[in-house]
Amino acid sequence: MNSSELINTIVHGMQEKKAEDIIIIDLKSINSSVADAYVICSGNSDTQIGAISDSVEKEVKEAHAEHPWQVEGKMNREWILLDYEDVVAHVFKKDSREFYALEELWSDAKIIRIENV
Repeated sequence: MNSSELINTIVHGMQEKKAEDIIIIDLKSINSSVADAYVICSGNSDTQIGAISDSVEKEVKEAHAEHPWQVEGKMNREWILLDYEDVVAHVFKKDSREFYALEELWSDAKIIRIENV
């Protein structure tokens, strides 16, 4: 499995639970990055972001037989991080996403916006 296949699977898992404002931050050209890409989305409630993260885990497991190396934030459901080493999925509640503004931290990276389905 390469990074592009994993990214596509993560995006599909997000779309399955109606995630909003999905973006991919391509970090391959950034020397100090810890991953090839971040995939970021928003949800409207803690229940929805929990469902989105569960959907991503399910889709990746079924398509690639992979589990996240690390998962953070499942208990408080404000920002759930699923670390697949080369690709990191970030599932935010809308207000938390605005507060942390990851897109602005990586403004020199290529940002790809995914249209809502």
